[in-house]
Order: sequence, then C-alpha cells, then structure tokens
Amino acid sequence: MKMQSTENQCTSVGVRFGKFVFALFLTLFFNNVGIANDNHSSNTNSEDVEHHDAESHEASTHEHAGSHEAAKGFEPGKMIMEHIADAHDWHLWGEGDHSVSIPLPVILYTSEGLSVFSSSNFHHGHSPYNGFKLNHEGVVTWEDETKTDVIYDLSITKNVLALFIGSIFLIVLVIKMARHYAANTGKAPKGIYNLIEPLILFLRDDIARPTIGKKADNYMSLLLSIFFFIFTLNLFGLIPVFPGGANVTGNISVTMVLALVVFITVTISGNKYYWKHIFMPDVPVWMYVIIIPIEILGVVLKPFVLMLRLFANITAGHIIILGFFSLIFIFGNMNAGLGYAVSPLSVAFTLFMSVLELLVAFLQAFVFTLLSSIYIGMAVEEHHH
Repeated sequence: MKMQSTENQCTSVGVRFGKFVFALFLTLFFNNVGIANDNHSSNTNSEDVEHHDAESHEASTHEHAGSHEAAKGFEPGKMIMEHIADAHDWHLWGEGDHSVSIPLPVILYTSEGLSVFSSSNFHHGHSPYNGFKLNHEGVVTWEDETKTDVIYDLSITKNVLALFIGSIFLIVLVIKMARHYAANTGKAPKGIYNLIEPLILFLRDDIARPTIGKKADNYMSLLLSIFFFIFTLNLFGLIPVFPGGANVTGNISVTMVLALVVFITVTISGNKYYWKHIFMPDVPVWMYVIIIPIEILGVVLKPFVLMLRLFANITAGHIIILGFFSLIFIFGNMNAGLGYAVSPLSVAFTLFMSVLELLVAFLQAFVFTLLSSIYIGMAVEEHHH
C-alpha cells in the first residue's frame, strides 16, 4: 500500500509538472508567432523600399501598414499574458482603441500627495494623465522619466475588484446559510446548503481532526476560510465574462499572502516541542551544524511551496485554455478556411480543459488546505513518550 501511495504521488507530481511545462511551451510558441509576424512585415517593407520609387513607395507603405495591422490583429502571446496579469481596467471585449472595458479607480500616493482618478483617463495606456502614464507592462509610472520619486500604487485593480466580489459573495452566502440553519434547526439543509454542508464535514472530519488532533476545532475557521476563498476565486476565474475571468489565485502576490497567513499561524501556534525539534533535535550534538539549518530552511520552504504550487497550477490552467482557443485565430490569420477547419477541434479542447479546470479548482483548494492543516498539526503536536 505504501509503495502504491508513493507511485500515485509521483504520478501526481509528474502530471502537474507536465501541465506546467506544456503551458510554458504554448506561451513561448505564441510569442514566437507574434515575433515571426513582425519580422515578416519588416522584411516585406524593406524590399519595398529597395525596389520602388518615392511615389510607389508611399502607396506601398500604406498598403503594407494595413496588411501589417491585419497580421497583428491578433497576438496570442500578448493576449494570454494580458489575461493572466493584473490591470487597471476590466477588459470586456474588443481590441486596441475599439476595446470596451470597465474603468477602475487609480489611487496613487507620492511625495506630492494623493492622486485619485479613473483609469479611463489613460485611454488604454495611450495617453498620460496628471503627470502619470501606463508603461507597456501596465504599471503606473511618472510621465517625466527623469523623476525618481517612489509611487505607491493603491489602486483598485482588476484582481483587487475580483477579490472583493468573491469575498462579498462568500460573506453573503455564509450569513444566509447561518440564518437558514438557525431557522431550520434539526431539519436537513436544502439547495446549495445541501452541497456545502458535506464539504464542511469533510474538511473537519477528514482533514483537520486527523492532522491536527484535539485542537482541530480551534483552527476550523481558518481552514474553512482558506478552502472556500481559494475554491470560490478559482471558480470565478473560469467564468469567461464579468465578474469572472480574473486570474486572482494565479497572482503570486495573492498566493504569497495566503502562504504568509499560514506561516504566521504555524509560528504562533508552535509549542515548545515543535521549536525543540527545530533548534534542539534528538541527534548527536555534532550534527546540529547540519540538522538545524536544514530544519530552519524547511520552516521557510513550507509556505514557499504553498505559494508556488497554487500560483503555478492556476496560471498554467489559464494559459492552456487560452492557448487552445487562440489556435482558431492563429490559423485563421494564415487562411480563413483553415481557421474554420481548426475551430471545432480547438473549441473541443478548450471545453475539455475548462471541465478539467473545474476539478483542478477544487483540488488546488483542497491541497492548500490539507498542507496548511498538516503544518499546523506539526506545530501543535504534543510530545509522545
């Protein structure tokens, strides 16, 4: 049984690694497609300069500029990276100057004071406003590039708004569920509550109590909050239209804060036996110089692994789904008929990955909660004689 469990773990790690590598391959491939289009256009324009006179060159320049824009009408690498990154507006549809998005408040604090305005004033990054501009990475910088003052960006970005929406949804759901149970004491839950109750019991009876022990109920609020927070935002991220589509749990800043919460909880909860195991392990004294640094490194690596696992898996899932969908437009730029021919296969793979991501949304929330519970259990475990 132990060997079978080890094989299953190895298989699981291999699947996650393969998924991440495949997502990385798709990203590099789509970026190379964009570069190839740019090089092709520049080569064509160079030939025109050499072989046409001034009048025909001007006409040719306009013609090839139009074809260049057509070729660059869809850039899959850019589209994917923009989707998984944060932004100061919530893009709905369209591209370039014709895109439609929801402007979000920009809140900046500098040595000159507080500046608050709408992101629509940037005109999708084409125009500076009030001394600020959006660079090519979507970061607010000084319009005057000689300025070196620090800009503290406290803006309500796309991920922040999505986080608020997910949190409000959870708060409303929990309050309604509490009122439902208070009004129907002793009765079986109905509707969505009938789905949530088994999840809560599963987290308590199969995760918290086996890994933490007698003190499990003290940490149930934290573990339930972590699980449902991650699970809800994962599901919202799979919805292609507003208020979904934001890559919140694929943002390393969000996963870092979640991991930091677990790290602080473990550090505060650690009893004397936990710290003794780290700084005074039951090994010969001469081995302390080797064991203690390894134990301290393990304390730091545990939350780091939590942060990186959730970030990498969710981001990889988004990249793969968008990659399959982008194949329609990549082949469509080559030939319209080819685009139509590829579209059924592309849509089928996109739908398959979307369904698979529903499972991943649950699994990543489950794994994060399970590991958090294990780390807490290690910190509060009593000494066994």
